[in-house]
Amino acid sequence: MAGEFPKHPFLLTPEETAEALGTNLEKGLTSAQVKELQAKYPTNELDVGGSIAWYTIFIRQLANAMILVLFFAMALSFGVGDWVEGGVLAAVIVLNVSIGFYQEYGAEKKMDALRALSSPSANVLRDGKTQVIPNAEVVPGDIIALKMGDTVPADMRMFEAMNLQCDESSLTGEAMPIEKITTTEIYVEGSEKLAKEEGEVGIGDRINIAYATTVVQKGRGRGIVIFTGMQTEVGKIAASTSKKRRKPGRSMNWKKYGKAAPVKGAFRRTYDFLGKFLGLTEGTPLQIKLAKLAYLLFFCAIVLAMIAFSVNKWPNPLPSELVIYAISTGIAIIPESLVAVLTISMVVATTVMRKANVVVRDLSALEALGGVTNICSDKTGTLTQGAMIVKKVWTPPKSIYTVRDSMNPADPTVGSVTYASADAQVKEEEEKRDYDQERTTQAIKFDGVPDEKLNPKPQSSPEPTAEVTPDLRMFLLSAALCNLATVRYDEQEEKWKTTGEPTEIALQVFSHRFELGKKKMEAAGWKQTAEFPFDSSIKRMSVIYNAPENNEAGLSTESSHVFTKGAVERILDLCAHVGSTDEPMTEEYKEQILNQMTDFASQGQRVLAIAYRPWNGRYVAGQNDGVDPSLGNKNDEAQRAAVEKDLILLGLAGIYDPPRRETTPAIFDCSQAGIKVHMLTGDHPETAKAIAKEVGIIPRDFGILPAGVAQTTVMKATDFDKLSDAEIDALPELPLVIARCAPETKSRMVEALRRRDAFMAMTGDGVNDAPSLSRADVGIAMGSGSDVAKSASKIVLTDDKFNSIVAAIREGRRMFTNIQKFVLHLLSSNVGEVILLICGLAFFDESGISVFPIAPLEILWINMVTSSFPAFGLGREAASPEVMRKPPHDKRRGVFTNQIIVDMIVYGILMGGTTLSTFVIVVYGKYNGQLGRDCNKHYSEECIPVFRARAAVFAELTWMILLTAWEIKDLRRSMFRLDPNSTSKFPFFKDVYNNRFLFWSVVIGAVSVFPTVYIPGLNRNVFKHTDISWEWGVVFGMTIFYIFGIEVWKWVKRTFNILDDHKVVKGTWSQGEEGPKQRFGKTMSFSSLKSWASRSKAQSNGGLTPSATQPRSTSQAPQNRAPQTSAV
Repeated sequence: MAGEFPKHPFLLTPEETAEALGTNLEKGLTSAQVKELQAKYPTNELDVGGSIAWYTIFIRQLANAMILVLFFAMALSFGVGDWVEGGVLAAVIVLNVSIGFYQEYGAEKKMDALRALSSPSANVLRDGKTQVIPNAEVVPGDIIALKMGDTVPADMRMFEAMNLQCDESSLTGEAMPIEKITTTEIYVEGSEKLAKEEGEVGIGDRINIAYATTVVQKGRGRGIVIFTGMQTEVGKIAASTSKKRRKPGRSMNWKKYGKAAPVKGAFRRTYDFLGKFLGLTEGTPLQIKLAKLAYLLFFCAIVLAMIAFSVNKWPNPLPSELVIYAISTGIAIIPESLVAVLTISMVVATTVMRKANVVVRDLSALEALGGVTNICSDKTGTLTQGAMIVKKVWTPPKSIYTVRDSMNPADPTVGSVTYASADAQVKEEEEKRDYDQERTTQAIKFDGVPDEKLNPKPQSSPEPTAEVTPDLRMFLLSAALCNLATVRYDEQEEKWKTTGEPTEIALQVFSHRFELGKKKMEAAGWKQTAEFPFDSSIKRMSVIYNAPENNEAGLSTESSHVFTKGAVERILDLCAHVGSTDEPMTEEYKEQILNQMTDFASQGQRVLAIAYRPWNGRYVAGQNDGVDPSLGNKNDEAQRAAVEKDLILLGLAGIYDPPRRETTPAIFDCSQAGIKVHMLTGDHPETAKAIAKEVGIIPRDFGILPAGVAQTTVMKATDFDKLSDAEIDALPELPLVIARCAPETKSRMVEALRRRDAFMAMTGDGVNDAPSLSRADVGIAMGSGSDVAKSASKIVLTDDKFNSIVAAIREGRRMFTNIQKFVLHLLSSNVGEVILLICGLAFFDESGISVFPIAPLEILWINMVTSSFPAFGLGREAASPEVMRKPPHDKRRGVFTNQIIVDMIVYGILMGGTTLSTFVIVVYGKYNGQLGRDCNKHYSEECIPVFRARAAVFAELTWMILLTAWEIKDLRRSMFRLDPNSTSKFPFFKDVYNNRFLFWSVVIGAVSVFPTVYIPGLNRNVFKHTDISWEWGVVFGMTIFYIFGIEVWKWVKRTFNILDDHKVVKGTWSQGEEGPKQRFGKTMSFSSLKSWASRSKAQSNGGLTPSATQPRSTSQAPQNRAPQTSAV
């Protein structure tokens, strides 16, 4: 690619670079050019082998306990000359490996696609329009816009840079961020000579180039893509350094690490290889746990084989029948389809989540979601709509401007702006009667008809329409220019369109209401000379402009002008004067301003301060910037400090961000599920408190909370950060709302929750949120957030909505519950088979060899065919209506809870006992215990009793396993009334038909028994059983007895409340508010995202869930919740 340029682009001007690439700096590439370039150049990706190779997946399928046992059994079968069984085992291995490989390979491809959805994206200009595309689609010649937090998508020649600094430490090793320029003034290091050749300057000194994979630390800019993919500087490094880094302690260099290094290194490398090969050290926690279970079962299989040999007194040589019996016992305990079922369940869950705007980047998060006890959420755009509107503006001394009749955040022509005096509004507020207070017994007045009705006051005249005053003009000018948002009317689509941050859009739209937007101001001659971007640590932003001649504000053209906006407290500390009259900022005036801010904030508005100051002369960075040049690296901070001082406060803006209507019911869902919701926001405490009350995070009446809890329910970040870890741990409850939250505060909150043994999900979108996202158990990034935040998270919300988090938790719980169900289904059948075979060792034929109560191929058929499809069906089971009415699962116990373990034993004993009884009834009840000779290998007349008994046991065991799948749909409720809300007298068929895959798996599996029993040749030669007649009565009877036993066991669990999940403890108040009640016609799907609109019957006095983050309250007396209204 470099050949396209006359010389390296850092030596060319932006115009020359654009000409060489055939692009336009103002409009970018055309769609036709993009297609040509995409065909010409590879995708903008680094070829670093990120995906897992197919052969690695194939080897992984071979390296698990299930397949190893089957290989062992196949080898022994061929070794003893049982070609039929050996051939079937070979087919089973091929089938199992094929299914596993297909599913895991497909899952890996889908995960690659999901990771691509959450991979860094680029803001590109094409056909004159800005659009967001994946980095991989960027081509040379694209015009890219960068802002703070972005990952640079490709090597770029910058042609616009406003305080743009990039972290290039990963590329060049330079610790400090590098400030970018747009000119060709690149000097040879150590001299004042301008570089003229590529070799004269290293990549670190080409400061007009932004490099791929580096991160924008501050500022903004635009550039032309010059190199992509492996042609970038980082691509060249990736191509030359393909060696993989070893883990610490794996070196075998004895000269460097001592004589023991070769032994330790070799041992650890071998451990890593075997652990990875066997799946014991790599994978998700659940996958590793199940892999360990598989090898434990493998060990048990060997022990059971030894028992089989011991019971038969280890004859020499070992008869082939005995070897096969030992193999059968080992096969019986291994759930061959467990890994495939788990893989498919995870793939289905991630696919469903993707459809519901949740991208899972790490499968461990999918498992962890079900155990979340606390959610720490941002406010703007997550709990609220993120569509901000300026509702109130205050300008000194006492002017209030109100936007009325407008809820469209983008259209400045909708609604009107009225004017009123602050004193008049305060008086109006004071005259409002508090009927809620008058309802209390202390305030009841027996005065008959209210005065307002007896003597109605004349209605006050409406507020006049606002006009542009000098004070308002300066406010609008500052709000429009200190702003990166754009507002424009699209003639083609006939509607207003905006770009930028919601807060800045709101201010820009307000300025447009008076036709004083940024675009018009800059067209009139306002020229920007410097910018100090928003910094979350100081919560403000400033720009410097030169004024044009004869400007309407009457500002001097000889001097530059500083315009600043930010958090009120931070701006007030920098102000020396107030208003256009330059009235001094006194403590009394500051108190008045803070009271006005509190008034706005108490109405749920986010309050920003707008300020201004004239600069002494024209501002020139490095010259007339008020800084001593000798400060060196501190020059940047000093520049900002010199600019942002002695400001003149122009006014306050109250910006309202209405809560999403689905937020409050979603928070109620969390409360009912034992999950505590915290709001961590950068807003003013009063704003945060108002919104938190509106969505139900905190009660409207703090009096219902204990005194110690009420005092710390809402805290400022500064107060929280002052506390030591011991003081935080001593709090009765952690704050539900933290206002003016800094990134460091989020990290401290994560650690505080972890010390209380909580399992938390943390949301974030900014660069500085990355530490808290990576530290949290489940980091959740917003789709509109920075690439750094997405990279640090495990989950990305493409729609930024809080109820998507709740829906993801619902899906995580559904998947976890379903995994418990199919693990119980598979392992309980294995327990039943083992009991049957171990007890069957007592049945000796005439030659003294144990007789199979069930043949090896029958076991394989049941485990691979009969059990697998119902297990797949259980993995697809919809979420129970009660799934969000249970507490989070114990992350330490995982799927193997006490209930699962006991149920597995009970079901297994019932299954083993009934099938063993059937074998005894047929052989000893009808045929007087005639077991024949060599009935494990061949069919003969004397083997008829054994073959008929096996057929009966096979049919019975098959039906029991199939019906167990229906029973396990709910671990506690009767199979004949699974839906607690059903009013039908016998809802059995409707309930089991809800999951059609599971229904047909059971039905078809049950019918498949008949051909396997009656097809000649297949029955006697393969399955070692024969056709039966009267035995069906025993099969039906025992199957009914088995179902009766399970129903009795479930009744015992329900009646005596044993092995139940711990209930969500109810307190005096529940977060959120229940949505409209709706009976469940069927179980809701995750993708509907309508969880807030449908509820099972819940108590109206639900409690604040005392999760692991708070000590339990000793008082559980129910109290009525304060009335709460749904969010707008």
